[in-house]
Amino acid sequence: MNFRKIVIAIDGYSACGKSSTAKEVSNILGYRYIDTGAMYRAVTLYFLDHHVAMTNPKEVARALQDIHITFKISTKNKSETYLNGLNVEKTIRTMRVSEMVSPVSTIKEVRVAMVEQQRRLGKERGVVMDGRDIGTVVFPQADLKVFMTADLLTRAFRRQRELLEKNQMVDLDDVVENILQRDKIDTTRKESPLRQADDALVLDTTHVTLEEQVDEVVRLALAKMIVLH
Repeated sequence: MNFRKIVIAIDGYSACGKSSTAKEVSNILGYRYIDTGAMYRAVTLYFLDHHVAMTNPKEVARALQDIHITFKISTKNKSETYLNGLNVEKTIRTMRVSEMVSPVSTIKEVRVAMVEQQRRLGKERGVVMDGRDIGTVVFPQADLKVFMTADLLTRAFRRQRELLEKNQMVDLDDVVENILQRDKIDTTRKESPLRQADDALVLDTTHVTLEEQVDEVVRLALAKMIVLH
C-alpha cells in the first residue's frame, strides 16, 4: 500500500534529542532529513569566521547572500552539513558556535533567509524537519507536529556526552549555563520564538531512550499516514 508522503515537524528545546530522533525517523521512513539547527549553526560559523557585524542589518544581508548551505549523506549514511561546499558538520557543533547560535538566530534577516530555504527544501513533502519554529512558522500546516522536552540536567548530561564524543572537554556547569541562556533567548526572541504549536503532540524524553523516542514518532507518523490515505 502506497501512503501519501507527509511533512513531519519536530520542535523543542536544545539537547532533547530532536536531531537524533529526526535522523532515525527519516531513515526508517525513507524521508529526507533537514537539520534546521545545523543551518543556523552554519550561518553562525560564517559570521564568526568572517567577522560579520551582527548588529548591522546591511552587513548581515550582504553576508547571507554569500552563504550556501546543503546537506549530503556520508558514507556512514549520516546527514552532514556543508557550508559553501565545505563539510562543517564537526565545526558547527563546537562550543564556540553553540555560544553564539541563539543570538544569531534572533536576527530577523537570518530567520527570513533560513525559513525561505527550509520551505523550499520541504515543499516536495516526505521530509522530517527539526528545529524550534517548524510547526509554528516554517510549516504550520505540517501533517505531524511533535514538541520535545526534557528536564535541564538530563539535557545537560546529553550535551556533555555529545561533546565528549567529539573530544571536547566541557565542564557540566558551563553546559548547563549555555542551555539556560539558549532557552531564554529562544523563548523570548521577537522573531519566531520557541513555543509549542497548539496541535503538536508533546514528547517528554527525560526518561525515554532514543530508540523509544524514534519508535513513538514513527508510530505517530504511520497513524497519520493511514488517516490521510
